[in-house]
Amino acid sequence: MSTAGIATPAQAAPPVRWRTRLSDLRVSPAQRAAALEVLDSGWLSMGPRTAAFERAFADAANVDHAFAVANGTAALLVALKAVGVSPGDEVIVPSLTFVADASVVRQLGATPVLADITSVDRPLVDADDVLRAVTPRTRAVIVVHYAGVRMDVTPLLGRGFSVVEDAAHAIGPIADDGGWIPLLGDAAAYSFFANKNLPLGEGGMVTTRDHMLGERIRLLRSHAMTSGTWDRHRGHATDYDVVDVGVNARLTEVQAAMGEVGLADLPVHNTVRRRLLRTYADAFAGSGVRMALADEASTTGHIAVAVLPEPGSRPRIRAALMDYRIQSSFHYPPIHAMTAYRDLPSRPLPHTKEAADRFVTLPLHPYLTDSEVHEVVSVVTAAL
Repeated sequence: MSTAGIATPAQAAPPVRWRTRLSDLRVSPAQRAAALEVLDSGWLSMGPRTAAFERAFADAANVDHAFAVANGTAALLVALKAVGVSPGDEVIVPSLTFVADASVVRQLGATPVLADITSVDRPLVDADDVLRAVTPRTRAVIVVHYAGVRMDVTPLLGRGFSVVEDAAHAIGPIADDGGWIPLLGDAAAYSFFANKNLPLGEGGMVTTRDHMLGERIRLLRSHAMTSGTWDRHRGHATDYDVVDVGVNARLTEVQAAMGEVGLADLPVHNTVRRRLLRTYADAFAGSGVRMALADEASTTGHIAVAVLPEPGSRPRIRAALMDYRIQSSFHYPPIHAMTAYRDLPSRPLPHTKEAADRFVTLPLHPYLTDSEVHEVVSVVTAAL
């Protein structure tokens, strides 16, 4: 098999010893104890700890139904299949998002249609542009609560297509004394990847308020079998039928146990993230650098996205940060520029293209210190 054009890791190169990490994962003593309890239980596959995690997650997110899955991409795939996306359909997605939003559409045989963001300062998908992209083939729209800020889906409701909310950035309270981003669409998909607000390494959740849709999600995430292994283990079922073409998207009991315990840390961790975002914004004042969504008080504070004053300056800024062993990133390389998606119908995406030239993601996590934030700001402004 030819591997021409496929990038491979430089395995011989030693890892960078970061002084300041982009994100930081620390397993709490309570999570360790919960994981060990599962390991000692003799049951590792989706079972009672997964069910307990789902109930706790649904309560925290103020939804009726929550279904744990293997990862955030599986959450999107199951949600789209549950709302009826099938070959020949179109699904509108923002170009400025993680590629999973487009890849799951193609995996279902549908076509992604790319939409623009509102502006570089407010990089949420533009509802007006979404509506301009609607055709008779539009079956669903994926909206992204980018950086953990609520995308208002109200203009998209009741228009004959389903709305799936990509809430990978939106785990936990969006204010010190508030709740989560409310679910207004048909379903929401969450991620527990290692850099998320509730990091489990992998894992995801699909939520909905619709009972019938929830039952379909429950089936699809485990091969569309009418009973699970845990049911049969307990003697609650002796056989099963398969009623659709589902996927294997089951979560493990270890992840579920760690996730249930980790929910309790979200209010404090998200409060710290919001405070650090304000520290970044204040420290950059007068430098020409702005923080995207800096005027949003309600956020989970998932990522810190700086808007650089000079288009094309990101490589220079990231190189300067690398010299100080400060990790940085870019959220996100737009889908329309990716090799696998250049065949999609072209649409004007001026704000997304501007973001691609001016965004850089800076370190942000609950263990970051104010002094580290100020050092990051100093390096960025000096490099400019």
